[in-house]
Amino acid sequence: MTCGQASASIWRAGWKAVALLLGLATSLVSYPAAAQTGKASEKAHAKPANLDRNGVLILTRGTLLALDQANKTGNYTVLRDLGSASFQNKSASDLAEIFAAQRRQMLDFSAVAALEPQLTLLPQTEPNGMLHMMGFFPSAPLQINFELLFEPVNRQWKVYGLAVNLTPGGPQAPDKPAAEPAKPVDAGPPEPPSTAVGKKKAALAKP
Repeated sequence: MTCGQASASIWRAGWKAVALLLGLATSLVSYPAAAQTGKASEKAHAKPANLDRNGVLILTRGTLLALDQANKTGNYTVLRDLGSASFQNKSASDLAEIFAAQRRQMLDFSAVAALEPQLTLLPQTEPNGMLHMMGFFPSAPLQINFELLFEPVNRQWKVYGLAVNLTPGGPQAPDKPAAEPAKPVDAGPPEPPSTAVGKKKAALAKP
């Protein structure tokens, strides 16, 4: 499988997961399209969330590291317990099935512990009260992309839905090493010109 095919497969698996978690349409593109474009009425009512940089770091890192540990151990109990009541409608076994593709591919999201997320959708409060944000962690050679929804529960943001996938990112190594320029041949120092011809002429000039 090529890198592009693997990335496409991971992308589809990630959005399938978020569609199942949110109980939305089973189409793999229905939720991302709605999240990025949305209806005009929803756009008009969505507003910037009161969330600073530290809040973004805590929510994104905490959620994605919990998913990473769940994928690596096969135990999704902690990830489930971090979610809202709606999220917890899915059992740990359900979550294990949803993220089975990521687990089989042994994806590693641990880089989020050291990197800072770059947001493509700043934290905003949707009309239904959900906190919504999108972005990526600029890791290499694969970039970690995420979309997260949180539900307010007892003055805390609890996971309601998430999607994570990897796509090529950062500087890419060339497929083939560049050909080295040909080195000049060292022929050594030039030999001094021969004086045999001059000597021969001088000999012929004698009487």
